[in-house]
Amino acid sequence: MVKLLDVQNLVTGYQGKNGQIKAVDGISFHINRGETVSIVGESGSGKSVTAMSIMRLVEFDNGEILEGDIEFNKKKITAISNREMEKIRGSKISMIFQEPLTALNPVFTIGKQIIESIHFHQKIAKKDAYKRAEELIKLVGISEPKTRLKQYPHELSGGMRQRVMIAIALASEPELLIADEPTTALDVTIEAQILDLLRKLREEKKMSIMLITHDIGVAAEMSNRIIIMYAGKIVEIASTEDIFKQPYHPYTNGLLESVPSMNGERGIPLRSIEGSIPSLHAVPKGCRFSPRCPYSTEKCRTEEPPLEQKDNRQVACWHVEKLLISKDSLEYTKGGETIEK
Repeated sequence: MVKLLDVQNLVTGYQGKNGQIKAVDGISFHINRGETVSIVGESGSGKSVTAMSIMRLVEFDNGEILEGDIEFNKKKITAISNREMEKIRGSKISMIFQEPLTALNPVFTIGKQIIESIHFHQKIAKKDAYKRAEELIKLVGISEPKTRLKQYPHELSGGMRQRVMIAIALASEPELLIADEPTTALDVTIEAQILDLLRKLREEKKMSIMLITHDIGVAAEMSNRIIIMYAGKIVEIASTEDIFKQPYHPYTNGLLESVPSMNGERGIPLRSIEGSIPSLHAVPKGCRFSPRCPYSTEKCRTEEPPLEQKDNRQVACWHVEKLLISKDSLEYTKGGETIEK
């Protein structure tokens, strides 16, 4: 496989009232050509900041890439100027933002916004740009393109607005599409349609997709590999099949066990992860998941585990064996108490 995106030791910080906080702290991963990789985690885990760092947009939002390298097509985009980055952003790497109603300009028609994106990156005649906008509207499954191009964002449904965002992102046929929670606030029927559309476009356009989601079920449908993030750190990277067959990190296991099973064959009761993700102003020493982890020990609370290769994946945990043994047994631990499955 050929690497399209390669992120190494990325640290991204924001300036707060009490000093600088690290929203992303030393993460490394890659995305191959034609591959879909999902980044999964709770709100506040650093998923969106990772995407904004890759797009070099954190610099416009009181943020800064403090350390690390991001290479795209073997070009170090952390070392280039903003003017050079403008040629890549929206052209080679495009992003679908989380809230289409706020991402779209309410005072301009849909057509004007799509055509503006085409003009900026392709420099083609107005007539050709309008024709291209019609093609993109059709491509993302919106009927009556001539009518829709004259409408404003508030005149469209949530699902249609999200399709418009996808059309704008595809205007320059990017090699990498970053989709930040593309189905948030959509009902399940529209969610399925948007995910089907992304799968279809990936196959037709041969592009790579980086999908950001808090829903591990969505990641299962879409991904070749899954990256699990927690409090600014990556805790596990594995193929989708391996993640669901046998999670190695307690947090990954917790995410899977909090998803309802349709057939009731999971073998263990549905349960939530106790506690909440820590504030970036008060990150725990050692493993950041240790205050919520049923397997944590003194070592977990004092020493941070590195992300290391283990079997068929990368995982950051001192006690992988404990989880694997408990998964095979007839009991599991919750809050220090052993409970029968």
